[in-house]
Amino acid sequence: MSWIRTVVWIGVFAASCGLSSQVVIADAPTEATPDALAKPAPEKNEATKTPVAVYLTVGSPLSDSVQAKVLNAARKVQQQAEQEGRSAVLILEIAPGTSKFGQVRDLAKELTSAKFAALRTVAWIPEPKDKKRIDGYNVILALACKEIVMHPDVELGDIGRGKVLEAEEQQFVLSLVEKRLNSKLSTALVTGLMDPQKIVLKVKVESDVDGRKVSESRVLTSDEHRRLLENKVVVQDVTTIKEAGAVGLFTGSRARSLDVLVTQTAETRSDLAELYNFPREYLRENATSGEMPRVVRIRIDETIEPVLQGFIEREIRRAKSANVNLILFEIDSPGGELGASLEIAHKIADLDGKRIRTVAYVPKMALSGAAIIALGCDEIILENHAKIGDAAPISIRAGQQFERAPEKILSFLREELKTLAEKKGRPAGLCQAMADKDLDVFQVTHRDNGRISFLTEEEIHVANGEWIKGRIVPECQGEMLLTVDGQRAHELKLAEAPVADEDELRQRLGIPEGEIPQAVGRTWVDTLVWELNTPGMTFLLLFAGSALIYIELHTMTSFFGIASALCFMLFFWSKFLGGTADVLEVVLFLFGVGLILMEVFVVPGFGIFGISGALAIFAALVLASQTFVLPTTSSELGQMTQSLGTMSVALVSVIGVAMLISKYLPEMPLLKHLILTPPSMAGDIDGPRLRPDLADGVAAASLESLLHQEGEAFTTLRPAGKARFGEQVVDVQSQGDYIDAGKKIVVSEVSGNKVVVRRV
Repeated sequence: MSWIRTVVWIGVFAASCGLSSQVVIADAPTEATPDALAKPAPEKNEATKTPVAVYLTVGSPLSDSVQAKVLNAARKVQQQAEQEGRSAVLILEIAPGTSKFGQVRDLAKELTSAKFAALRTVAWIPEPKDKKRIDGYNVILALACKEIVMHPDVELGDIGRGKVLEAEEQQFVLSLVEKRLNSKLSTALVTGLMDPQKIVLKVKVESDVDGRKVSESRVLTSDEHRRLLENKVVVQDVTTIKEAGAVGLFTGSRARSLDVLVTQTAETRSDLAELYNFPREYLRENATSGEMPRVVRIRIDETIEPVLQGFIEREIRRAKSANVNLILFEIDSPGGELGASLEIAHKIADLDGKRIRTVAYVPKMALSGAAIIALGCDEIILENHAKIGDAAPISIRAGQQFERAPEKILSFLREELKTLAEKKGRPAGLCQAMADKDLDVFQVTHRDNGRISFLTEEEIHVANGEWIKGRIVPECQGEMLLTVDGQRAHELKLAEAPVADEDELRQRLGIPEGEIPQAVGRTWVDTLVWELNTPGMTFLLLFAGSALIYIELHTMTSFFGIASALCFMLFFWSKFLGGTADVLEVVLFLFGVGLILMEVFVVPGFGIFGISGALAIFAALVLASQTFVLPTTSSELGQMTQSLGTMSVALVSVIGVAMLISKYLPEMPLLKHLILTPPSMAGDIDGPRLRPDLADGVAAASLESLLHQEGEAFTTLRPAGKARFGEQVVDVQSQGDYIDAGKKIVVSEVSGNKVVVRRV
């Protein structure tokens, strides 16, 4: 037994020596070639790296611009992935609607070409708002992708919408399937999607492989099934998945259970991110995908109050008018007023993310109201040591003492923060914890897929066992308001990965070097514009402009006319810079003034020109105070009500002041010498003249004697003017017609100081 034991030990020792020698040889070759020396050490496996992904929505109808955007994004993401040694993914959200076959064919042909062989294309079909069906030619674009992910309840198919596709169109669709890009597609299945009369079956076929019986599932048409039977192929478990005469439509859940058409099902975009293990920013569509960023940079570095709110809202409107696709908000502020902060945040959040991408860049701090504004942006990017949070509402008592705001204000703010969080896909509980120190937020793990999230106790309870409760987020413990730095904000899914400096931010956003613009800050002009846009100043400008015109008509000094023009100029200038007025309102106002001048001096008549001019001026003033023509929302209705109210109060005030001016203007110490008066019977008829009720030489009672008397027009009557009866010159007006100077007239009516004449 001892010699047997000795032999065994010798064998083990020899084997171990042999293995050791093999390892040494493999690690250290006897001859190192130049190529071997130049070869770098193996890098991290590409499959383990985070992929580069772009998310785009393909709406209907598919246009040339959308097609160009998709292809540009595909080229860009594939090029970036190659440079960084990562995989590239293009996610296309397919929307319902109608597109032309030619447009869809061209895009599908490009995406399935060899130039995009390394690109992983995913068709994502979420639940539409209007109908739960994607049909027509848009389905072809989904079939051109390498993978299809659908909402379980949405239907996909019926490419011909109840009709058989033309032969040429069928041939193209089948050519996509024959490229074998999507393993869940087959010619039989797609044939059923194109022809309602086709029967589609799913069967198990038994075949002989190396002497072993192997079963495989196949999708066949009824004709293919019949040919298999004729060839004596063993066919089992025949299931009809589409009947003859029925359109080829499959819900996501049914297609998944049949293992056809779709790769996975997902209910939300967040579920899609979990399926592919993507960072959430990859599944946030932005307007710069596939396009060169056109950037506007707005600085918020002051205390947030209504003047700053007006400035930011004006800059946003200017950016929209300039067709930019990226607004960069540089935030470095300790906060400010709650109302102004919320208004700014919602104004930013309501921007169409598919047209304008909004990014909050925080180099140092975004606290209190500034944090609320940041939460309204699509993306938040902080520098490593920057801070965000601490948004608790406070009130200021007499003596500048601060105290916690009432519970009703805190409840309101919590709901507002929740709304902003849901709009931008951030954990609502953490956003609320910035304002509520008593709110506990826990790190939770999804029971099925292990996804990490952050929920409040109430949210965990409502989920009904979907999440496994973990430890409380440390920043929410005790009396602390959630305040975190750049890295921690990224870990809590509140912000994107932090950046070291502005140069790294530029690279992150894809802005070419040297093209990031200077930040636009508030100036004294913005403060003046905001003040002039307040309801009080708007009323004052309109009232003063109208009243000064009335005084000018009584004095004819030009001074009051210039002052009136200045008031209206300031009105339209402030509205123009404020973003509510444009060239149309100014032209409409001048058009109305022209109509009134025509009524007075050129085409006297029955007031058509005058009334039309007044309506045009009123419409111009109202439209200049708002950004819409007719209200469609409650806020727009309130804004229009305020505009009409301001105009109406100004009009009533002007009428009241006009009555006072008519009565007291001749007695005012400074103005009575500027009033034009008509000549007396013994005076010079070429001297200044005005209404009889303001003249010293003509009494109103004496006008009654003029009834039925004949005279001549001293000036042109348009229809008002001067007439001479003997040596007496009085103010008169015709019955509406135009009477030249020197023509014979007769008085047809006298009513107080009003003298009406007609042509003899």
